[in-house]
Amino acid sequence: MPTQPQVRIGARGSKLSLAQAGHMQRRIAAALGADPEDAAAVEAFAPLVVITTTGDRVQDRRLLEIGGKGMFTKEIEEALLEGRIDCAIHSLKDMPALLPDGLCIAAIPEREDPRDAFLSHICESLEDLPQGARLGTASLRRQAQSLHRRPDLDVQMLRGNVDTRMAKLAAGEADAILLAYAGLKRLGLGSFPRSLIDPIECPPAPGQGALAIETRLGDRAAAWVQAIQHMPTTVAVAAERGALSALEGSCKTAIGAHAWFEGAHLKLIVEALSTDGSRRFRHAGEADLTELTDPQASARDLGMSLGLAVKADAGDAIDLSPL
Repeated sequence: MPTQPQVRIGARGSKLSLAQAGHMQRRIAAALGADPEDAAAVEAFAPLVVITTTGDRVQDRRLLEIGGKGMFTKEIEEALLEGRIDCAIHSLKDMPALLPDGLCIAAIPEREDPRDAFLSHICESLEDLPQGARLGTASLRRQAQSLHRRPDLDVQMLRGNVDTRMAKLAAGEADAILLAYAGLKRLGLGSFPRSLIDPIECPPAPGQGALAIETRLGDRAAAWVQAIQHMPTTVAVAAERGALSALEGSCKTAIGAHAWFEGAHLKLIVEALSTDGSRRFRHAGEADLTELTDPQASARDLGMSLGLAVKADAGDAIDLSPL
């Protein structure tokens, strides 16, 4: 049994959320002294608390219509602030740029593949889709990027969890869909995509592929938190979320950002698009982090500067008003 207080983990009830939370549950329990292969010990040290969010309950409208990305985190963050759980496991791409007072992203473990995946029963890639084909997505970014490349496509709103979207594709409700490759891999479905989208040509959502461990501010220095932190991922997503902040990112804004390392150089590309994809604004840059004492802050500064450059270029062409 635990010799220190439990770490109660809050997560959404979807299959993907539970898979992600289960993976981190074992990591957290191990950091607390449990055998990660002993299911009973893992549950004793780091019990899972399933919380249904507004984003899970409302599946027939885009997120921007019901309150934005925060609809996947609001109820979980309330449980954190009220002390009913001790941490929350989120997909980082679902987290708004600003967090409630008293909460923080305390740790980010190593990132999974950040690319978008193309799934279809009729062709291998977006470029191969026939004229006027139906593309299913609930993401404004994916919609805008796809229409930029293929303005003839009929983009249709397609929400739901991964199983639901794949079932709708199989039932013929769309000719193709786009999903995060990381989620498919975590669910053991990594062989289903017909192709993967180039993350430089079409940058994914800021933080896509990464998980965020959210805690109260007072817990961010806990030993178990530091044990699961992966600094290269943390630095890369700091750049992407810096761009998100500069662009006042919400579900009303089509924003993509992709950061990667080449040696000690952090490279970043940021873009924003009009909803119909007709206009795209992009900036790229890099930072040498070799001798910096605070690479995370420098990465965020890089993201902020590129995000502000995109914002200056875009003017009123894209919706930059936060929800």
